[in-house]
Amino acid sequence: MAGKPPASDPVQDAPEVGPPQHAAAGLPAVGHSLRMAQQQMGVRRTALTLLKVNQKDGFDCPGCAWPEGDKRHAAEFCENGAKAVAEEATLRRVTPAFFADHPVADLAGRSGYWLGQQGRLTRPMYLEDGAESYEPVSWERAFDIIAEELRALGSPDEAVFYTSGRTSNEAAFLYQLFAREFGTNNLPDCSNMCHESSGSALTETIGVGKGSVLLEDLYEADLIIVAGQNPGTNHPRMLSALEKAKAGGARIITVNPLPEAGLERFKNPQHARGLAGGGTALTDLFLQIRLGGDQALFRALNRLILATEGAVDKEFVSEYTHGFEEFATQARAADEEEALRATGLAQADIDAALRMILDSRRIVVCWAMGLTQHKHSVPTIREVVNFLLLRGNIGRPGAGVCPVRGHSNVQGDRTMGIFERPAPEFLDALEAEFGFAPPRKHGLDVVRAIRALRDGDAKVFFAMGGNFVAASPDTEVTEAAMRRARLTVHVSTKLNRSHVVTGARALILPTLGRTERDAQATGEQFVTVEDSMGMVHASRGRLEPAGPQLLSESAIVCRLARRVLGDASRTPWEEFEGDYRLVRDRISRVVPGFEDFETKVARPGGFTLPHAPRDDRSFPTATGKANFTAAAVEYPRVPEGRLLLQTLRSHDQYNTTIYGLDDRYRGIKNGRRVVLVHPEDAADLGLPDGSYADLVSEWADGSERRAPGFRVVRYPTARGCAAAYYPETNVLVPLDATADTSNTPTSKSVVIRLEPVTVTGGTART
Repeated sequence: MAGKPPASDPVQDAPEVGPPQHAAAGLPAVGHSLRMAQQQMGVRRTALTLLKVNQKDGFDCPGCAWPEGDKRHAAEFCENGAKAVAEEATLRRVTPAFFADHPVADLAGRSGYWLGQQGRLTRPMYLEDGAESYEPVSWERAFDIIAEELRALGSPDEAVFYTSGRTSNEAAFLYQLFAREFGTNNLPDCSNMCHESSGSALTETIGVGKGSVLLEDLYEADLIIVAGQNPGTNHPRMLSALEKAKAGGARIITVNPLPEAGLERFKNPQHARGLAGGGTALTDLFLQIRLGGDQALFRALNRLILATEGAVDKEFVSEYTHGFEEFATQARAADEEEALRATGLAQADIDAALRMILDSRRIVVCWAMGLTQHKHSVPTIREVVNFLLLRGNIGRPGAGVCPVRGHSNVQGDRTMGIFERPAPEFLDALEAEFGFAPPRKHGLDVVRAIRALRDGDAKVFFAMGGNFVAASPDTEVTEAAMRRARLTVHVSTKLNRSHVVTGARALILPTLGRTERDAQATGEQFVTVEDSMGMVHASRGRLEPAGPQLLSESAIVCRLARRVLGDASRTPWEEFEGDYRLVRDRISRVVPGFEDFETKVARPGGFTLPHAPRDDRSFPTATGKANFTAAAVEYPRVPEGRLLLQTLRSHDQYNTTIYGLDDRYRGIKNGRRVVLVHPEDAADLGLPDGSYADLVSEWADGSERRAPGFRVVRYPTARGCAAAYYPETNVLVPLDATADTSNTPTSKSVVIRLEPVTVTGGTART
């Protein structure tokens, strides 16, 4: 029997704090997974559903993008994967009666956690201009409303078409095709807010904006460096891969301001010693780096490698790279003392890392948001590439770059053309295949789209999945911008904050989830996804849809395209809706690597996309070689009495989806408004453990942002650094605070001061 959603919303957080844990998974993870799944799905549905997650004949987990190996466990899911599946396959339903009982003003005062716990959306819902509540609407009327607004625009560029990573390859291809036939490249996506810095840096340096390693490379590596990443919460199945790599002889260096339980020790719940024993110690060397110091660290390591006789792979550098001398000159001149200031590390720490590096022929560097969300993120990742090129660690088995994408199929969406700055070759292929002239003008990314909405230059916002309002920076500015739109549309499975921050008119379009059967005119369909390592495979939902009025994402796009484009479009939208094989056939003729798509994806486990640097050490860059780069070392400077804040997820969270109010591994229970501060920093600032403070961010232009009422938690983070959960802290990041080149919000380097507040009557007060 499934549990009911919470009837009331917690008025405020009431965090309870205990000691952080030093191991991840084990029996507690199993118990927590099954308990949350049973609450949402009931016992029988839990068993039937979880046994199909990430199986070759099942569905891809709607959580993270970590790949699966060829041989798979019967329980091929992690704790957070089980939570993601349970939230989608829940038996709870949001009906028109719910919206009648809860006007938008009421919903706007609810927490994201409460909204998400109400269950699956079942009917298209419409908020008329001036209305207080959403009301049910037919699909036909919904598409008419969208078509009316799109046709009334002065230019196609006044529309924004956003995409979240969960969208399948087929739906993403159709979505970008519709947007470009409509006449715009305004296709921002969640990559703009996370790994855009990785794509920018890798495209410039090795010619491909994706990672160069496969799962097997981790197992063959001598050394794995995990930087700016928390696999224990964000992609727990990576811990199994690291455990296997350790068993094969690999060593692991962890680079992070926070000690993370999963990287300390992993108790694999798929093995007896993980359930009942001590598990596996993963990290051999922990470099507790200061936030934003990663470029300085890799520059220091590069300087030391250059100074070590025989350490540089001169043959590789000579044959495959460009720009070595300029890079080497700058690296040799790097200041040792500045590196220590920037990183907060002791020289002994850097020397210990160097010894492990010099002892290793095959090195993989993995990273995530901890490297990508700083002003200098692109130069940082370029420096990581410099580090690997020096010793020939790209295009060698067991070595390479490994940006770990967070959201399932976020990488596939980009491969399918969800990008505001498409390559001319991609547009040429679209034009040849579909017989229309795609727009060539670059479109809007996330930050520029918010500016356009704010300034009245964009008037219609359409989101294919996601929770744009909660995911974006500068919360007040973002919400005000969305409210200026004439129409906001969200294709969603569940309620979230974006549904209650609306334009003059708003639509919620309910869609199928990954777990559900997708039956179309020609029969049951499957879709495909691409994982974080460029593997493409099928995903087949097995559950009955949450309601008879749900449409698949592909069907929504096809019907909308027919309504908006009409007879002017020669694209067979109705045929595409009825048979996804026809969509894959077109993809095979447009997107490189997908030739003979239908045959390849029929293989159990799917197929690997080509990657020139990995496959044959060819580099499709402007120089025809891998590019060393030279850039000045940058790192955040923090005034006296201030801290450097990073925003992060709790363990009961995936992106902006809040599963619960606990962060088990960090010792936090029943609350989210906490700020983790080093004990000595808290003492210096006069903040006792358990006191409350407002977080006030300070910016170079003199502006400030405030997030009120956070409980101070003394925590073993790096000195001078602090951490707090998003989306609660997104308000602290101005819209214009972005990374150079990639334009990604700088959510990992926010200078803050802590203003003490008192708590009276259950409310934090200044």
